[in-house]
Amino acid sequence: MTATTPRANGQTIGLAHYASRALLENVLARTGTTFNQSVALRAVSDNGGTVERGWLVDRLTGALKIDESAADGTVTEMTDAKLLEPVGGQVALTESGRELFEGVRAGGNEIAARLYAGIPAEDLATAGRVLTLITERADAELAAL
Repeated sequence: MTATTPRANGQTIGLAHYASRALLENVLARTGTTFNQSVALRAVSDNGGTVERGWLVDRLTGALKIDESAADGTVTEMTDAKLLEPVGGQVALTESGRELFEGVRAGGNEIAARLYAGIPAEDLATAGRVLTLITERADAELAAL
């Protein structure tokens, strides 16, 4: 590390997050999707396309650090928009929701390919371990509040 290379800390991590998120927000804006909705779409897709509604609300509150009413509101918006459909106590991706998620995921993957290009795999693995540890510690502190 040189004198001009900043240390990894909350500021540098935050700046990287907001810069990459701004790129993703452009993809989302073209589809009329909010960031919270994109997180919900990924969570449902990654878990087979159908999940318990309560699990999804909990997932959004935990991942996005939002309150339960905001998370529940996101799920309601998505059912109203026919991106998710209620099935008993569960919600399932509709065909429209699946197509939307595939487009958002493709756009996100293109961004990631550009941003992570040329970074050695071992550096990405180290960064992943460090950021996961920081997230675990922050979540533990939040749980203790």
